[in-house]
Amino acid sequence: MNRFTARHILGISTLSPDEITFILDTAESLKDILERPIKKVPPLRGKTVVHLFFEPSTRTRLSFELAAKRLSADTVSISAKASSVVKGETLIDTARNIEAMKPDVIVIRHPYSGTPHLLTKYVNSSVINAGDGTNEHPSQALLDVFTVREHLGHIENLKVVILGDIFHSRVAHSDIQAFTKMGAEVVVSGPATMLPSRQSEVLGAKVVLKMEEALEDADVIIVLRIQKERQGQSLIPSVREYATFFGLSPDKVKLAKSGALIMHPGPINRGVEMAPEVADGPYSVILDQVTNGVAIRMALLSLLLTKAES
Repeated sequence: MNRFTARHILGISTLSPDEITFILDTAESLKDILERPIKKVPPLRGKTVVHLFFEPSTRTRLSFELAAKRLSADTVSISAKASSVVKGETLIDTARNIEAMKPDVIVIRHPYSGTPHLLTKYVNSSVINAGDGTNEHPSQALLDVFTVREHLGHIENLKVVILGDIFHSRVAHSDIQAFTKMGAEVVVSGPATMLPSRQSEVLGAKVVLKMEEALEDADVIIVLRIQKERQGQSLIPSVREYATFFGLSPDKVKLAKSGALIMHPGPINRGVEMAPEVADGPYSVILDQVTNGVAIRMALLSLLLTKAES
């Protein structure tokens, strides 16, 4: 019997540790499909998934599309530039028109926080948040936790350090919640102008201003890019200065535990937030994150669309 009861995936905040574990276990069981000569199974045959992306995306969009196709669902992709939004149609009218075509799931990415939550008020389809403004990116956090568990065997009591533009990063906001719920210690660090106020520590993360101090004894290092598209003004003197003081170099990696995992949600700006030799080093699991993104999104689609038949 399917023990997953959620109708939508809007954020990590709505998932319990048991639900997160169930998603990870489901992804683990489905990942084998990606290694088969014929990478397709029939559980979602006859189901329709609409991908509604109002922001650029490579990894998230492609992995959601591949996940749906691997499970035999029909898929339709719509970008903002190719939709009636450019003609003045509102998001609500767009959603109502899509709903009238009876899809089963709508996967949405939008520059405004809360948009997926708004969508649920106007559609009967399940909604998956593929990133909303600076709010959350739940499937990225789930694949990050999945990748760490796959490599280290557990999450509890690990020290996870997240570096970079914490304030504007929806990945950071979801990662903090996901790793904390699963029992890890989460530390965030970056330029003071890119860090949230200390009140945000109620999310479960510890704010450490000095990057070198944050990295001490880290088991996992997650590096974020500078979210220029979400900043109203430049928050650093220059990219060169950022790379010097906050870029992850081989010497800084040595401050962490030996064999600490190096992660990045992408896209990587090589030589800015991370040195190339770190990104391509022996402890980088960045490409594993990409592979696991398909498995996690297969799990989400499978759990949402098969619970009615369970």
